[in-house]
Amino acid sequence: MFLSVFEMFKIGIGPSSSHTMGPMVAAARFLDHLRAQPFAVHGLHATLHGSLAFTGVGHATDRAVILGLAGVTPDAYDADRAEAALAAITATGRIEVPGLGALTFDPARDLVFDYGPPLPGHANGLVLRATDAQGDVIAEETYYSIGGGFVLTAAELAAPAASAAQAFPYPFESAAQMLEMARASGRSIAAMKRANELRVHGPAALDAGLSRIWAVMSDCIDRGLATEGTLPGGLQVRRRAPAIARALRAEAGLNLAPPHTVNDWISVYAMAVNEENAAGGQVVTAPTNGAAGVIPATLRYWLDHVPGASRDRIGAFLLTAAAIGGLIKHNASISGAECGCQAEVGSAAAMAAAGLAAVMGGSPEQVENAAEIALEHHLGMTCDPVKGLVQVPCIERNGLGAIKAVSAASLALRGDGTHFMPLDNCIEAMRQTGADMSAKYKETALGGLAVNVPNC
Repeated sequence: MFLSVFEMFKIGIGPSSSHTMGPMVAAARFLDHLRAQPFAVHGLHATLHGSLAFTGVGHATDRAVILGLAGVTPDAYDADRAEAALAAITATGRIEVPGLGALTFDPARDLVFDYGPPLPGHANGLVLRATDAQGDVIAEETYYSIGGGFVLTAAELAAPAASAAQAFPYPFESAAQMLEMARASGRSIAAMKRANELRVHGPAALDAGLSRIWAVMSDCIDRGLATEGTLPGGLQVRRRAPAIARALRAEAGLNLAPPHTVNDWISVYAMAVNEENAAGGQVVTAPTNGAAGVIPATLRYWLDHVPGASRDRIGAFLLTAAAIGGLIKHNASISGAECGCQAEVGSAAAMAAAGLAAVMGGSPEQVENAAEIALEHHLGMTCDPVKGLVQVPCIERNGLGAIKAVSAASLALRGDGTHFMPLDNCIEAMRQTGADMSAKYKETALGGLAVNVPNC
């Protein structure tokens, strides 16, 4: 099992990695498939199933699919170009597809929300079709957006690619294997993860990519702390991060802030990111968009508030976090539509706690302990976004997830790494809990807070 740090941390756009980025990526893959075919395409059609249908509008899934079919990708998203393309498609019922020409696509007719049972492979399914001049289907593919921007076709989901784990020097597929390899090699988790990455990326490319990830994360925090206004979607949720940050800076200047105010800094860093995400801004999946604020907030907290923190260790933080995230994804899930928010904010908190413990000098055992503590205390957390928007409770939830991550790392560093519940068992408990959880609480906006809103 090998998931690159650049698969766990993808640069993209909000508000959702599974509902926005994933469908956009699926559309791009479908276009590539069509370009390789000998027949002429005349029109396109898309059907959204499961969670993509129920919360698709709130997560901008419709926009994502349309833009993806127009050739827009998350990593090269340009807001002005996107708006112009959407306006033209809506007005003309035609879509300009690079390499395929002008094809018929009327969003009102050719983009269907199917509110019936989800497709069998995953809660986030979509079917893309191409038609000829007579309207007959000449190509069809089913895609599943499985969380964190990862996309698989139905065939890929049914028959996963053979593992190339043995090609890597440290092919751990569980936390127990990871710790055993760390003890045998004398290497940290970050060092082992780096050795694996170097089989795929050169040293310069790896370091540049890690720097780029943090730069985008940090810039997102700064934009969120500076941008005022109301978030889109109809809930009239006001951006709170700028005002909170101003108040915190003013209190610091007067030297009146109580010690626990640092929790407010951690929260506001996370909220800044998730307010940007809710507004459709550029974020890094960490491991998902809905949980994008936890890891940046924890890392910014360490850099700005912990004596002795050094930017030279940012790479170690991210590599350690990616190693933990890879284990969770491989053995359970990072998808809210599959396992609830325990799989999103819970996974992010575990990753952040591990990264923080690592850069604060923790042993591999303490790092594993930190991840377990953070994940354990998110077990059972539902995904119940009000109106299907990644705003309530998602924005504040990231702040509390970051605080839990810091607390988990601190508790782990107070011990010697020995503890009762192994991380592997906690991950399995999360998988089982997600399997048992009602679909109402898995990103469908059919239960929980999503149906208990004020009448106003």
